[in-house]
Amino acid sequence: MAHQTVIVVDFGGQYSQLIVRRVRELGVYSEMVPWTHAVEKIREVKPDAIILSGGPRSALEAGAPNIDFNAIDGLPTLGICYGMQLMAKELGGKVETASHKEYGFRVITPIGSSVPRFAQDGGVALETPVAIWEQDGGALLHGLTSHNVWMSHGDQVLEMPPGFVLTASTDTCPIAAIENLARNQFGVQFHPEVTHTADGKTILRRFLFEHAKLNGDWTSEAFIDEEVERIRAMVGPDRKVLCAVSGGVDSSVMAALLIKAIGERAVCVFVDHGLLRKDEAKQVVETFGGHFHANLHAFTEHDRFFGALVGKKDPEEKRKTIGEQFVRVFEDHANELVGCDFLAQGTLYPDVIESGSSTSAKIKTHHNVGGLPDWMKLDLIEPLRWLFKDEVREVGRQLGLPDEMVDREPFPGPGLGVRILGEVTPERVRMVQEADWIFRSELRSRALNKGIWQSYAALLDVKSVGVMGDERTYEQPIVLRAVESEDAMTARAVNIPFEVLEHIANRIVNEVDGVNRVFYDLTSKPPATIELE
Repeated sequence: MAHQTVIVVDFGGQYSQLIVRRVRELGVYSEMVPWTHAVEKIREVKPDAIILSGGPRSALEAGAPNIDFNAIDGLPTLGICYGMQLMAKELGGKVETASHKEYGFRVITPIGSSVPRFAQDGGVALETPVAIWEQDGGALLHGLTSHNVWMSHGDQVLEMPPGFVLTASTDTCPIAAIENLARNQFGVQFHPEVTHTADGKTILRRFLFEHAKLNGDWTSEAFIDEEVERIRAMVGPDRKVLCAVSGGVDSSVMAALLIKAIGERAVCVFVDHGLLRKDEAKQVVETFGGHFHANLHAFTEHDRFFGALVGKKDPEEKRKTIGEQFVRVFEDHANELVGCDFLAQGTLYPDVIESGSSTSAKIKTHHNVGGLPDWMKLDLIEPLRWLFKDEVREVGRQLGLPDEMVDREPFPGPGLGVRILGEVTPERVRMVQEADWIFRSELRSRALNKGIWQSYAALLDVKSVGVMGDERTYEQPIVLRAVESEDAMTARAVNIPFEVLEHIANRIVNEVDGVNRVFYDLTSKPPATIELE
């Protein structure tokens, strides 16, 4: 069954992925498309509505991101920040470089717009409209209890295009919201998709349901049905898919989808590279065998990975080395894996964003198998590529996966290789595994893990002086990190009681050989990332 779709045209805004997330939270399927490919995608998908994202560039500069507005003519359209400026400029208005730039919280003032209303006589609506009343805030903003919004712009609209009316202003931005009800076109200078904007979700809801007339038909059950159908159509009745699994939420849900779609023709491959958390490899094999009854091939390759990582300290080099060694494992086990025509991976949308796209900067390379050998000319299947983590968890629940698997904290594909700063050795892995186990088990025993997005221990590539048993030590420090987040695009440190951190630190220093200091990382994302490397 085809679902209604909203296309978010991405002009490179830092909040673009949040627009997609908010639309989906309201039950409407949404995809984000770079502006460079938007027209092609719109013609292919035939969406029900368009949202134009914000962006870092100026609509006034040469070569600025743009879209052919003829391609979206007739479609309900909401322009946000840069999207509003571009809409105004391309539809006959004017944009200027603002004399007062706005960043952060602002207060908007709704403006009366000409909206037909039925007059009342003694509290009873008359049968025919006998007057036109002004409605503050127009169609999107009227009646909202708060008008605190989040701004982030240097340009602003100087003149509205023909047919548009003004619906909100700030003290330094005279044209902060506009609309053309006859053409179902709306623009807001602020960002309704961020939680800082009060009633932002209400504004999006009004656009989607009152003006775009959507019905909110997208659910995790609908996603599963459509994805299973798509996988079956792609793979056909006889071919096989190699599923690269790690035991994490993403690869587990991906494997469950493949198994539901094609059964044993989903060939699950688990590579124990020696960089997993304590006892994790054993748990993965037991889970896939006991719960999935999967066609699982498990390979233990500690020596291979540790050997390849000797002397490597740069995080990107470590990531690429680990990815390359996965390919070498496939090469060495070619006889068992030949016959697979597809490779399935648990890539999520935040992975795609951070690995770089045509509209966003590359932050770090996410580990996925690449550079496949000649005999493995596989087509790629990434069924979760456009999902956020919470959506993946819900899909997992609908597929019947156990809570301990669905609620598992995110774990990087390169494993502890990017939680050990500097060279990765078996001894340094042991130190992180033991410290990590102490940290997370203490959080669980106190029920402090509830609401934590990710918690872990990492090892720094330095040494410091300490004292134990009246003797000098010169050993390494452990960094503990626990963050809360909605989708891994932003995060903040969890407020763990000091006495708990103190107890955990004492345990780690006393129980983990080679460690004499423990730190707790308080840095948010941004400016930091969740992982240290």
